[in-house]
Amino acid sequence: MITDWSPARLDVEGAILDVVRAPHPVLATESAPVDPLDPEMIQLAADLVATMRVSPGCVGLAAPQVGVAAQMFSLDVTGHPKTRTCHGVFVLCNAVVVEASRNEKAREGCMSVPDFTGDVKRATRLTVTGILPGTTEQVTITTDAFEARALQHEIDHCAGKLFLDRVAGAHAVYPRKTYQ
Repeated sequence: MITDWSPARLDVEGAILDVVRAPHPVLATESAPVDPLDPEMIQLAADLVATMRVSPGCVGLAAPQVGVAAQMFSLDVTGHPKTRTCHGVFVLCNAVVVEASRNEKAREGCMSVPDFTGDVKRATRLTVTGILPGTTEQVTITTDAFEARALQHEIDHCAGKLFLDRVAGAHAVYPRKTYQ
């Protein structure tokens, strides 16, 4: 069960990695499936969580965003004001959308596209399967609202897509507001 999983189960210390920015080619590359028991992938999972935690406003981080074309991402929408359903912090390998419904347009941003946000239509009800790193356990996550949006955003990264690939056009892209 995903609620039983935590980064401590990886039993390795995560390093903080540099986040690559568009137009880095890895961001447009379809990632390869990973072996969740591979020690390098377990280390990458810990690194993704560590990097996500030190990045202000970050709720998810995919392996391609740290320069690795692997189907893995970390996610944690805990405390975000648009969150309804929350599964806490987790990392998924080889995630697949099983069911998606109730599309809705909302604003998205991305650490790999730091200067812009955009309006993206995504499902607000979602079921995803994936494998927790360090295990062979396939989990199913059924969620909604902001967590559903964040999952789709990270799965897109693993497929070589940015939110900019999903906006309706240039009229739906905005300069990011700077907060001080």
